[in-house]
Amino acid sequence: MPRLAGPAGWNRVPGSSGPAGKPRTVRNVDALGQVAAWPVETVAVVVMGREDEAVGPGAGSGWPGAAVTPRVREVARTGPLDHLFRLASVSKLLSAYAVLIAVEEGAIGLDDPAGPPRSTVAHLLAHTSGLAFSGTRVLAPPGTRRIYSNTGFERLGEALEKATSIAFADYLAQAVFEPLGMHDARLTGSPASGVTATLADMRRFAAELLAPTLITSATFATAISVAFPGLAGVLPGFGQQTPNDWGLGFEIRGDKHPHWTGSSNAPSTFGHFGQSGTFLWVDPVARLACVTLCDRDFGEWAQRVWPPLADAILAQAPSWSANRLA
Repeated sequence: MPRLAGPAGWNRVPGSSGPAGKPRTVRNVDALGQVAAWPVETVAVVVMGREDEAVGPGAGSGWPGAAVTPRVREVARTGPLDHLFRLASVSKLLSAYAVLIAVEEGAIGLDDPAGPPRSTVAHLLAHTSGLAFSGTRVLAPPGTRRIYSNTGFERLGEALEKATSIAFADYLAQAVFEPLGMHDARLTGSPASGVTATLADMRRFAAELLAPTLITSATFATAISVAFPGLAGVLPGFGQQTPNDWGLGFEIRGDKHPHWTGSSNAPSTFGHFGQSGTFLWVDPVARLACVTLCDRDFGEWAQRVWPPLADAILAQAPSWSANRLA
């Protein structure tokens, strides 16, 4: 895992508090202070940043032979680290990552049949299998429409279990949670929506997405690139999108409008949000990732406050970079 540095120089948000009356600390108040006004009982946010550090002979001299090591740091945080949240559909990112690891291990292939007739593992990951959101109805031939499907991820879990003879929850724990040190994360239901985790867990996963260690760069690049491009579809909560770009488990922002990320996020931004009031996005251009966990279900309130948070984070990012994310 990339080196993960802890924060320093914390400031308190006036009037905010954490569990058991403990002061809620926040770094970079200008960006994250707005969450204190959100209509939720508990919210936890972390922003992670990546910088590449030259190491070994030639480091610091600009010598072209110097090795470069990604360094991921926590640059801003507010809210409790140890509160358990339901991730809802953010669970799909973790489940997809487990499937990608299985692909690299040779246990399953992206072109292997899975789901309805003529559908593959890749179709299920990219929501192009034709399966309905829930239930077993097939609404379109594979590869012709982007139909967001919880059932598709349940079929993925079944396919992986069949290929490995390991329960999907166990495989997810062994392949993702344990190596990343996500000690409190658990899958107790559907691979589409059944993970519970803390902010401490999810900041480790965000660090992994900024500097992957569990899968190769080639596999990761494929996962965050548009799969089956040009397909239209409905982005839950935000309506019809043309195109409705998706990678292998990762939603890709593209030029979608409206959207749950900010207007300043790069089109290459990828991630997911969940019905439980959670989201994770990674902006490869800004080299930042944001995890936000809430205890209020997604609704109009989230549509209203999530994009401004992203824009505030990205607006403040240059000052964080100037301080070397320290």
